[in-house]
Amino acid sequence: MYIKQLSVFVENKDGRLAEITTIIANAGIDIRALSIADTTDFGILRLVVDKPYEAEDILKAAGLTVSLTDVIAIGIPDRPGGFAETITAVANKAVAVEYMYAFISREQDRAYLIMRVADNETAIAALRAQGCDLLDGESVYQL
Repeated sequence: MYIKQLSVFVENKDGRLAEITTIIANAGIDIRALSIADTTDFGILRLVVDKPYEAEDILKAAGLTVSLTDVIAIGIPDRPGGFAETITAVANKAVAVEYMYAFISREQDRAYLIMRVADNETAIAALRAQGCDLLDGESVYQL
């Protein structure tokens, strides 16, 4: 139950993010979710797109440093406590969360998260036991 996430090394300079996302857009690739973490000199742009392997190829061809990572995508109830219940299931199995970010969809009453954890299999088992809606790539790419 993994999806592919692109991680792109981004120089922290004016217009660089626009440049990268334009490359993706010009290839007809749809961004489903994103997160960026930066420092003074550089950042890591994390993306979930509808065509991850194609996006990896075009970004590398443009001279960018890119990698694909397996991450977990889950749907949780969009209500107070929905996230707390979900993350507690992972914490109870002592799985470290390296990072996560949320994304939206057209579906009401659902919130969606992308999680990168230290132990995918244990986290997936814990999330399934909690009754979380684990999403595969095709489901996420169509949201």
